Amino acid sequence: MVTSIAGATTTNTTARANAAASPSATNKDDFETFLRMLTTQLQNQDPLKPMESTEFAVQLATFSGVEQQVQTNDLLAQMLATSSGGTLGQLSDWIGREVRTTVPVWFSGDPITLQIEPKKGADAVNLVALDEAGKEVYRESIGTGSGEVDWRGSGADDKPLAKGLYHFRLESLKDGKVISTQDVPAYSRVTGAELTDKGGMLVLAGNNKIAPSEVSAVRQ
Repeated sequence: MVTSIAGATTTNTTARANAAASPSATNKDDFETFLRMLTTQLQNQDPLKPMESTEFAVQLATFSGVEQQVQTNDLLAQMLATSSGGTLGQLSDWIGREVRTTVPVWFSGDPITLQIEPKKGADAVNLVALDEAGKEVYRESIGTGSGEVDWRGSGADDKPLAKGLYHFRLESLKDGKVISTQDVPAYSRVTGAELTDKGGMLVLAGNNKIAPSEVSAVRQ
């Protein structure tokens, strides 16, 4: 079972690891442009017809979301840049943070936060969970909106699933036909770091190991 915790306007964790530098600069430009546009709008509004308080609140919420996105992208870019050196000291900066990845993540009984992004044009969406062996253990029809949801780890009989590694897929449908199947990114906490013959690796809850390049977002 999943519980929605963010809607289609969620923008707080959209940093991409495979383009750490240029998106950050682009988002900063977008952020500054947005700020100039809002300031100009306020300066030039009709004094007899000022902006409605609800509209201004929406503008401020958007402003806050853009600002937070810039900060998140900067943080991820900085962490990826410092981890490229491969020392444990650099990798240790990740410990204690939550990272978003499409590799299997550990389910301990607590909800797992997933990032849902259905295919554009879909009129129905299924969320599927698979265990470590690749067996489907959960399927639920969810809404077509984008954003974060909490997966609570219940099976088809609504009983809690066993602790272990799970990964997730999203089926987007239109007119009853599957038009897209994609891996769903999930958040997991970094518990350690190791140096291997493949370079620096992050150790996630459940002793699952991933490379920093497999991270698409990071948060406290």
